[in-house]
Amino acid sequence: MDILVSIGGIYCFAFAIFHLLFWRIFNWADDLSSLSFLNRAIMQVVNLSLTFVFVIFGYVSLLHPKEMLETHLGRNLLALIAIFWLFRAIQQVVFFKLSHWGSVVFLTIFLIGSLLYGIPTIAVR
Repeated sequence: MDILVSIGGIYCFAFAIFHLLFWRIFNWADDLSSLSFLNRAIMQVVNLSLTFVFVIFGYVSLLHPKEMLETHLGRNLLALIAIFWLFRAIQQVVFFKLSHWGSVVFLTIFLIGSLLYGIPTIAVR
């Protein structure tokens, strides 16, 4: 199960990098300019905060996989990370629908994240 937790760590770091690229990928310099100052700031702060959450998930997964699997706190954190990714998958369906192939791809990617953490959660209980 260590390997799944470690892969999960890499997965989370990949999402941190992806979120740091949002300004370029989604042309935020132009697109966010149409928002009010407050909404523009909120979008960027939420994105950076979420990026930091991914870094935390990646850090504990890569540097402390044994503790994640063998301690009560670690197992609870595994479960919460699995639920986080499952919740994100549900949001994909609710907010982005599944009418575009890209949305289906992201749904699949988020479900993989949930499995990377969910399988070890169930296996070690």
